[in-house]
Amino acid sequence: MSNSSPVTNESLAPSNPEPEPQHDRSRILRSVKGPAQFLSFWVAIALPFVHLPLLAQGLGDPAVTLTFVVLLAANVFALYLGHGYKQY
Repeated sequence: MSNSSPVTNESLAPSNPEPEPQHDRSRILRSVKGPAQFLSFWVAIALPFVHLPLLAQGLGDPAVTLTFVVLLAANVFALYLGHGYKQY
């Protein structure tokens, strides 16, 4: 008498070769996450160097003040997106 285990369907590949849309979307998001974090991280590093000339010029002009505030908001957003870059 031999001890053979029955073959289960769990070990077989699915018969539908096309990926489900949810899996395809998550794969795309994972492939975009790394470059987006990389870019956001380095933008967050570089933007303060753009702030310096604006601050040196002074914020008396409303256009300069608006530009400074927009760049500051962009810097905060870049910090948020890039904060997980290269964390181990």
